[in-house]
Amino acid sequence: MQVLTRPYGALHYRIDGPEGAPVVLFANSLGTDLRLWDALIPLLPSGLRYLRYDKQGHGLSDLGAGDRIEDHAADAIALIETVAGGPVIFVGLSIGGLIAQAVASRRPDLLRALVLSNTAARLGTAESWQQRIDAIRAGGLASIADGIMDRWFGPAFRATPELALWRNMLALSPAEGYVAACTALSQADQTQATAALRLPALVIAGDSDGASPADVVRATAALIPGADFRIIPGAGHLPCIEQPAAYAAILTPFLERHSQ
Repeated sequence: MQVLTRPYGALHYRIDGPEGAPVVLFANSLGTDLRLWDALIPLLPSGLRYLRYDKQGHGLSDLGAGDRIEDHAADAIALIETVAGGPVIFVGLSIGGLIAQAVASRRPDLLRALVLSNTAARLGTAESWQQRIDAIRAGGLASIADGIMDRWFGPAFRATPELALWRNMLALSPAEGYVAACTALSQADQTQATAALRLPALVIAGDSDGASPADVVRATAALIPGADFRIIPGAGHLPCIEQPAAYAAILTPFLERHSQ
């Protein structure tokens, strides 16, 4: 296990691929850890280096404040500077996409290109995130897990035995880390900053996504001049789990084009 020491404690990460190769950085969704990308990475080009991490308050990482997107962006910047050692292609999914947008707007020198997956410049409302926080405070993460599964996955995946593992990952997540990230999401609005971005961008949506509907994702793609917008039919909020081959088919040409 690999650890980057941050002011608040340990940030757990994993890096795979040949030394000296261009780096692709992945940022996870709310309530998941770096295993989110397990099925996808073996399908991606072998000549690249893949860096993924547990954002603070998730997985094996400690929790600092974690209640602002800027806190999470600072962690990603530290990973790029310390572990990647130079500009990366940043792939962010859900809250990971907001983290990626925050890094792109603050430190464009650290990015070769940007992939925004199942995300938006603003996700939800302050009221909706507060309702979720209140539900967790009252009943724990397990009390909201079934509803989250309905938003994460399409009906076909929800009928498989694997669903139980992802439900467990969510339900067993540290509640304080999840709540802190919800607080960050309640305040985060990257609309103006993202509209000012001028870098290669790929934006991916799932047409069965109940957490970030395709039209919301499409509107964020429209903010970035020249962004390529793609929809995966039948995919929910986490297409890298449901349809890793389809996801890799979209992502691979973009990685190959912009890793040079």
